Amino acid sequence: MGTARWDPSAWSAYASTAAATPRAARFKSRGLVRELDPMGVSVRESRDSTVNPLSTAIIVGLDVTGSMGRIADAMSKDGLGTLFTEILDRPPVSDPHLMFMGIGDVMCDRAPLQVSQFEADNRIGEQLNALFLEGGGGDNTNESYTLPWYFAAEHTAIDCHENRGKKGYLFTVGDEECPPILAGRQIEAVLGTDPARDFTADTLLTMAARKYCVFHIIVKEGSYARTQLPSVQASWCDVLG
Repeated sequence: MGTARWDPSAWSAYASTAAATPRAARFKSRGLVRELDPMGVSVRESRDSTVNPLSTAIIVGLDVTGSMGRIADAMSKDGLGTLFTEILDRPPVSDPHLMFMGIGDVMCDRAPLQVSQFEADNRIGEQLNALFLEGGGGDNTNESYTLPWYFAAEHTAIDCHENRGKKGYLFTVGDEECPPILAGRQIEAVLGTDPARDFTADTLLTMAARKYCVFHIIVKEGSYARTQLPSVQASWCDVLG
């Protein structure tokens, strides 16, 4: 995917409408939609094309549990336009291909992972708005922030790495701690494939980091981080440094 180009004028018109539209009217999904369901997905591709000959894969995973749905909301109204405009104008990388993920809690949520296509144009806004803002999450101390690491490592194919040896970029965004373990049975429940083993966060980071530069953004205003920020920061520093 990623065979078109971002249109700032079209986005400006879209963003103006989005800003005046309530969140519930923009995010209409009341369950996991087929297009974003990772179950059975073999691979999501970021490929070079005539209009994007030097593609760069960028994954942004957004926590959609509890109050964190407001992050997707802010991205839908103006953050996405800012992201593309800054990348194209500055530019820190060439020909961005953007994928969104919705992150929930694999222990209890109906949709612990949602995965868009890689897109280089305004269609990514439509996929962002298709996210199911489940608002779930459990009473544990973390959400499933490492599920995107596994998916990125095992279920994406990106030309920036395969053709040019350059890593893509993987960001997760949320307010809770890094989960220490991702069980094989949990991966099977979400993706339909059984890796026949469990994974530590360190192992998943190593896997993802072969193709991606990996970052996590802590939302300090989130309900959990507001009261547990030192433990949140410590958990991520233990894994990411």
